[in-house]
Order: sequence, then C-alpha cells, then structure tokens
Amino acid sequence: MSKSYILIIASFVSLTTSLFAQQEFALLEQFNGRYDFTFVGNTMNYVENGTGAPCIIQTSSSAELSLQVEDQIERVYLYWSGSGSGDLNIKLNDSDIEPDRYFSMNYIASGFSLDFFVAITDVTSQILSTGNGTYTVSELDVSELFFPSSPYCQVATNYAGWALVIVYKNEQLPLNQLNVYEGFKNVPEALSITLDNLNVIDNIGAKIGFVAWEGDSSIAVNETLRINGNILGNPLLNPVNNAFNGTNSITGDSDLYNMDLDIYDIQNNIQIGDTTAEIQLTSGQDLVMISTVVTKLNSQLPDATLVVNQIQIYCDATEIEIDYTVFNLNATDILPAETPIAIYINGALAGITQTVNDIPIGGSENGLITVLIPENVSEEIEIRLVVDDTGNGSGIVTEINENNNEQMVLFELMMSPEYNPLEDLTECNIGHNTAVFDFSEYEYAVRANDSDFVSFHTSYQEASQNINPISDISSYAVQNDFPKEIFVRIANEYCFSITSFFLNIRKCPPLVYNGVSANNDGYNDHLIIDGLYDIFMDFELYIYSRWGELIWKGNNNTPKWKGEVNQRNSFMGGNAPTGTYYYILELNDKDYPTPLQGYLYLTQ
Repeated sequence: MSKSYILIIASFVSLTTSLFAQQEFALLEQFNGRYDFTFVGNTMNYVENGTGAPCIIQTSSSAELSLQVEDQIERVYLYWSGSGSGDLNIKLNDSDIEPDRYFSMNYIASGFSLDFFVAITDVTSQILSTGNGTYTVSELDVSELFFPSSPYCQVATNYAGWALVIVYKNEQLPLNQLNVYEGFKNVPEALSITLDNLNVIDNIGAKIGFVAWEGDSSIAVNETLRINGNILGNPLLNPVNNAFNGTNSITGDSDLYNMDLDIYDIQNNIQIGDTTAEIQLTSGQDLVMISTVVTKLNSQLPDATLVVNQIQIYCDATEIEIDYTVFNLNATDILPAETPIAIYINGALAGITQTVNDIPIGGSENGLITVLIPENVSEEIEIRLVVDDTGNGSGIVTEINENNNEQMVLFELMMSPEYNPLEDLTECNIGHNTAVFDFSEYEYAVRANDSDFVSFHTSYQEASQNINPISDISSYAVQNDFPKEIFVRIANEYCFSITSFFLNIRKCPPLVYNGVSANNDGYNDHLIIDGLYDIFMDFELYIYSRWGELIWKGNNNTPKWKGEVNQRNSFMGGNAPTGTYYYILELNDKDYPTPLQGYLYLTQ
C-alpha cells in the first residue's frame, strides 16, 4: 500500500491490499568485457503524488544523455511504466515506439482494483544514430485515469515515467561482467529477488542499479534495500530507511517524482566466487515496483565455445575427420593453451585433443582431429565435441559460462549399398564366335534396396567413375572376347558398390530342319541347319540315298545342300530325285563326339 495521503483517510476506510500476476525476474542479457552502465530518464508527474496537489500528469518529459567520447554504446533498452493497463504506443524523439515485451500487475487497495504496467523495447539503433543530447518521450498518456474521484487519485498511486538503460564499452574500464535482469514485482511488504548467472572474481568496483516506480520520498516506513542481507544506502540521496524516494543517482536529483534511477556500490556486500545474489526489499507502507536490475562485477575469465565446421567421412570408412573451431568470444580473459577437447560418439569417448595456443579475448583457433568409429554403431551416429573436457565430463579451466562448451551433430555414416550376387551368363555361339546377351533382369536382381541405382560397365575403372554405361543390356553382343567380365555399379545417395559377372559362349547343338524344297521359291530351298555354319568350323555333312549311297558331301566352306549330287554314283552331276534321304553330321568337336544323324525329305 502507499502514501501519506492514504494515511489521512485510514481512520475512515479499512484498507486491504493484494497483488496479482507479478513477473519473476530473469537474466535478459549478459555482457563480458570492458563494460559499464548508466540510466537516463524522467518522470511524467508534476509533483509527488499523495501531496494533495491536483491529480494530473504530463504526457511527455525529457532527459539528457551525456556519455564520454570514449564510451561506445553497446545496448540500450527503453522502459516506460505507469498506472493503468498501459499506453503501448509512444514516441521517442518523435519516432514511433512499440514494445517488444510488456508486463502488467493488478493491485487491490481499499477495495479498488488498480492496474499497473511496464513496457520494454530495444532502441539501440536509434540511440546510436543520435548520440548524446536531449531525449524526449511523448504521447505517454495515462491521464484519462486521473480525475478527482479516480481510484488512483484516492489512494495516491497515479504515476508515469520512462528510463533508458544504457550499456556501454570503454577500453579504459577494467574487465567486467555486466548482467541486465528484468521482471515486474512490488512491495509492500517484502520482496526477494534472486540474481543468478553471476561470476564474481573480484568485487572491486562492483555495483548494482535499479529502475523502480511509484516510490515516495515522504514515506520512510521500514523501506530498506538489502543485498545478501546487507543493507544498502547512498548517504543523503538514498537513506537506508528510504531507498526508493524519487531520486536519480546519476544526476544527484531528488525530484524524479514517483520513480527511481538508483545505483549502489556493493563492493563489500558480494564475495569473490559468488554465482548468485539475493536482493531483499521491504516497505511498511510505500508501494514500490521494480522492473529492472543491473549488476556490474569485475570478472576476468575466458569463455570457451566450440563449433563443428565440417565432418569428413568416406564410404565404409573406419574413421571420421572433424574440422572444428574453438572460440573465446564472450570472455574477459585469454583461454589458455592446452585446453582439452573431448570427442564422444554415441555417448562414448572416441578421442581427446587440445588447443595449441593461448586464444585471446574475441579470438579463435581452428583444429582438425581424426577419430576411429566404434564397432557395431548404427548408420546414424551422434558426434559431440566438448571443449574444456578431459574426457570424463570435467574441465580444467574456470569459465564465465560453463554451459556453452559443446556442439552435438547427428551424422549418417556413408555405407556402400548391399547387393545380391549375380550368376554368370552363357549364350550360344551365333557364328564367328559371337553371342548376344540379355541381362536386363539383372538391373533388378542385383539390388538389395529398390532405391539404389544400377548401371553396367565394361571395366572396373569406368564403373568406379560412372562413365560409359552399357546402353543395350537387353541385346548386348560380344565377339571373340570371352569370357567377358561385366562390371555392375550399385549406387545409393552417398556411396557405390561394384560387383561383376562373366559372359560366356558355347557351341549349342545344331538344329537340323528335315525338309528341303529345291524349287527356288525362296522357301526351304536348301537344307537349313541352325547353329552350324561358322560355328563348327570343321564339320562334315554327308547325304545318303535311302539305299545307302553317298550322294553329297559338304563342310563349312561349301554351299549349302540344294538337292544336288556331288559324289560318283548313278546321279553324279545332276539333281537328286524327290524322296527320302539320310544325313550324317560329323561335328568334329570334342564336346560332340557322336555324329548327328537323321532323315530328311527332298522335293524337287
């Protein structure tokens, strides 16, 4: 609850208070290096509320930013706050502003339901372009809430204001860690805020800043500010019993009505090695709302991070080559040489390496390591590189942030495709030691995976390079080059396998057609024997009459029999008459030692 004004009516009204929807404080951003911070802002109140003055408020106010020439702006956040549910469309130096974030709370006092808000946005680019000078926030209009019978006026909680939280860098500063926290919480009666992500190496020059709203200088009822149990105060400006009293520690002003921009020295109130700090606020009467806390601590530590640049692996490889970079970016000290790096594959330690040189602040070092792939791993593996890890999860370097040291990459091993074995093919000699092969079915038979691509080649080199594939796989002719090896390339997305089979030729048994019509009509004008001529080069063919007389003899070099007689007998020199004849075919081939013989019919 709040105000001396409220105390005047306390004897007539029973006051009860409660609060809803407070926003817990959390780290917004951390800066490591030669950083410091300051606040710039102003109230919209003409006078402190609760004084009996007219309950009215401005819609604009101005403040001066005056940094040193060496100060380089790094980040600027604009906060604006006030009574009510919020005015979220304002101007900063006539530029339209809308919030990136918005917090609100509801406070009940004397039966009135009172809303309050704070809005936040990043205005770094605008401040960088403008630099030092006057900054004016305008069109922050909550005035419609304030009239004589307004609940805000009756319980003296009418306010509005704005603040710039400015983080800047200066090479003359010591190495610091600067944390910006934000939320929206209030007292009375007591409030605790835990600040985490701290790393105190040296507390010299340590300080803490607050952006607070709605505090009154006229109310000093158990209004204290503590860090780690130690009470804070700025003599004269912020008494230890009236911490939030409308003051600006940067300018020394005490007329920042109903808001505070205060910075406190905490050098002797935080210890080396601390990773958290506890802020405690108490107020027996004054309503105070906190939206921003900034800490600055001396911190000289490295901050190792690691990025995997490339993983090089070959088909069916037993090892992996990893290209990585170790950074020391968000740091305030060098990362020492020989900082260990552990490599894990599927959770198991696969290798250890280390940095070679000291890595300066903001610097990096590239490295390359080859590790063996563990046996019996699945095709998809998890590769995890951790800097400052000796291989058992522990490190040897104290860092600003111990939770950003690793990168995990899911990686698929490149395995050559499996395939089915292929049998050799043998086809009949069709003449002149030539055979024609159809191995089109092998395109499907060889694949163990239907998505693999198959091609056929005449050499291993061409199959490896995937050049000059055989196009006529359904009628592939080969002459003399037997046995002929055909190479089969089976490829998936990454890899390929090569297998082969042989093409062989054989002399198939000749087929004798037993009808000859030697009438020159173009049909069966001669004795047809498939698979004989230019295949069995030494064959001898004998034609006998039905009485056993040899009437004709031929071989691979003589014309085919057309019913004529070329042997000395009664028909010598003429044509044999129509009738039945007997043939004997001596192939003179080791695979066919027995002659072929049979009957045939001749028509003249």
